[in-house]
Amino acid sequence: MQWTVGRVKITNIAEIEATGGTRFILPQATPEEAQKLPWLVPHYANAEGRLRLNVQSWIVETPTNKIIVDTCIGNGKTNRSVPVWNGLDKPFLDDLAAAGYPADTIDTVLCTHLHVDHVGWNTKLDDGKWVPTFTNARYLFGKTEYDYWAAHSPAGEHRAVFEDSVQPIVDAGRADLIGSDHRIGDEVFLIATPGHSPGHMSVLIQSDGKQALLTGDVAHHPCQMAHLDWSSTADSDPVQSIEARKMLFSRFADTPTLVFGGHYDPGHLVRDGDAFKLIADRNYA
Repeated sequence: MQWTVGRVKITNIAEIEATGGTRFILPQATPEEAQKLPWLVPHYANAEGRLRLNVQSWIVETPTNKIIVDTCIGNGKTNRSVPVWNGLDKPFLDDLAAAGYPADTIDTVLCTHLHVDHVGWNTKLDDGKWVPTFTNARYLFGKTEYDYWAAHSPAGEHRAVFEDSVQPIVDAGRADLIGSDHRIGDEVFLIATPGHSPGHMSVLIQSDGKQALLTGDVAHHPCQMAHLDWSSTADSDPVQSIEARKMLFSRFADTPTLVFGGHYDPGHLVRDGDAFKLIADRNYA
């Protein structure tokens, strides 16, 4: 699936597509509650109220850069808390190449944050060692985000993720630690949206009068647009995450901005009383 925003092309590469099984991340989003939001069907939930969530990357091709935003879970990773995320063997790199973006053509890897399902393909296993997957790319990590996880990953999944998918990039000299006001070329700007993680960033694209927003995990699912207070179990600061949703969605609602989620299909954000809803967009190339 592919969209154009001015002179920028945005392409979806999905590693995992799933319906249901989301209560571990959004416990308040029961099927009964989801069915009270009929606009979720069919793109964001099925008729039974089971949510649709993807693990996916967005390729942002500008006139000067080929950027991959977030890199999913990755193959062969271990010590993941979601059992089915261990030892994956997915054709992600083949899918990337089939879409016209072989790994060696990517020049920028941008991680909105450093959680397990956003950094996995940063590295691949080569002769028993985790090495950068995108050999010609600079990897952009938020400095606040990197410093936090470097200091707060003593054991368990976060330590495993940091050691196999983040630190090898730094050790290879491929990482740039950036501020939340960083920009890439003339079209790509970052917006600080902490709450889901300490240094979480969203991505604004502006080109030829057109605009798109990559929210990352400000909301895991559009149901959080209707219920701003439904914070994810993975949010580091649930109160701050609510404020980030209010700020970001208020800014871009009722504008022509095309909104791309970290885990859901794109749409147009509109106000709905005191909250918001997402009208799915399927006008892709």
